[in-house]
Amino acid sequence: RGADRRQVMGWLMAMGATLAAAGSIVTSASEAIAATPKKGGNVRYASSLHGPSDTLDPPAFTASVDYCRGRLTYNNLCRLQEDLTAGPELAESFEANPTATEWTFKLRKDVEWHDGSKFSADDVIFSMMRHIGEKSTSNAKVLVGSVKEWVKDDDHTVRAVLSSPNAELPVVLGTFHFKIIKNGTTEFQTAIGTGPYVLKEFAPGVRSVHVRNDNYWNDGRPYVDSFEVFGITDAVARVNALRAGDVQMIDDVNPKVIAQIESTDGVEPFIVPSGTYNGIVIRQDKGPGQNNPDFIQGMKYLQRRDRILKVILQGNGDVGNDHPIAPAYGASFCKELAIGAYDPDKAKFHLKKSGVTTAEMKVAEVAPGLSDTSLLLQREAAKIGFNLQVKKVPNDGYWGAIWNKDPFHVTSWNMRPSANIMMTLAYKSDAPWNESAWKDENFDKVLLAARAELDAKKRYDMNCELQGMIAKGAGTMIPVHRAYIDAKSEKVKGFPRVPIEAFGGAEWPEYIWVDA
Repeated sequence: RGADRRQVMGWLMAMGATLAAAGSIVTSASEAIAATPKKGGNVRYASSLHGPSDTLDPPAFTASVDYCRGRLTYNNLCRLQEDLTAGPELAESFEANPTATEWTFKLRKDVEWHDGSKFSADDVIFSMMRHIGEKSTSNAKVLVGSVKEWVKDDDHTVRAVLSSPNAELPVVLGTFHFKIIKNGTTEFQTAIGTGPYVLKEFAPGVRSVHVRNDNYWNDGRPYVDSFEVFGITDAVARVNALRAGDVQMIDDVNPKVIAQIESTDGVEPFIVPSGTYNGIVIRQDKGPGQNNPDFIQGMKYLQRRDRILKVILQGNGDVGNDHPIAPAYGASFCKELAIGAYDPDKAKFHLKKSGVTTAEMKVAEVAPGLSDTSLLLQREAAKIGFNLQVKKVPNDGYWGAIWNKDPFHVTSWNMRPSANIMMTLAYKSDAPWNESAWKDENFDKVLLAARAELDAKKRYDMNCELQGMIAKGAGTMIPVHRAYIDAKSEKVKGFPRVPIEAFGGAEWPEYIWVDA
């Protein structure tokens, strides 16, 4: 108490420690103290996207800013871990029957809603049933299509009854859309949750304000006093706001400015390897790609995958192969599937056969590198005499107005916790987010079978088959998978590294703290 570093090192050396050892001991102790979470502070988070479709209704979540606000406000039954397994959250335990056709969830008894009422099984049943049935408008309903019903056994026990096995159900329930809301909730402008922060203000397309829930069930958390979440869609302005200290967190940093951030005192990049990806969508039900596989194939042959990774992403990622599964998915990634070749002669052949001589692609920088990738494709098309027009559109409102609607546009996807979940969301015939409108009955059958397959070799073979079908048949071109590159104040610490969304899978709200 009251001793400085020099005095402590002197005492250690007097006891026989070397200078190096003494320094190491003192440094380690200092780092341990500095790593102890502290309460207090206010954090401003500038997202790359926002718009009038911003929402606090979990089944309707679409953009990263929704996922962020959802994690601030609500909890899931299960929480995704850094290894993408499911851990407990509002469910303190869960287990399946021997065939994985029924899952039982034991709920916590010490949880209160932000209005002081008690959390119970009725809230879970209400929340989960919003994803089931023909009338459900949930963006993630396809992930729980095998769940026939949710059953309440008692006030703190619920069961999911399935029509077919699903060993991944707890992982599914840890994803963004399966937040638990209060029984009977129909209004989300003043959403009530059980999460670490209480919503104080929400204006879609403008901002939200969240303050610490001092009655949070997870003892000792959260740490930060308040968060303000809003959008700065201009990438340069977003970086400048961080460097100036106006905000403490920004997402979707362009790889080209990593060095600029590293050279600025007080801020640092936050990079997490992932299977997230940038892509270009050609819909198969409208526009130049309608019933026209030659047009799609011609465009795929113009992809300069290596150049996009090396030059545009500065090496922060992996080469893509026109399917959504990257090496980050581990044993689910089909390593022997040949990478689609760059071949302008074949591109010219297929485009001529398609009968299309000009096309317009809508482009917004909704992920780092998408604009440059689109301009590169435009240049490659021009080399073979094809007129590809790149029309830049605003980031604001892009996911509601352009994506999944326009015949030819860019896309960006977060990694999901498993290959099957990723392919189900984006490529199953009846998935609301099947952005290229590709439908294949055989794909759907193999996808369902792989979900229930327990033999690792058979499951790997099925995943290879699925990835091959997507690469060959679907209308989404995926030239690269990218790491998440965000940036933050050096004073904001404690981020987890779950690789499915910006800032460690949006799992940060109750973990991070400010070292004032």
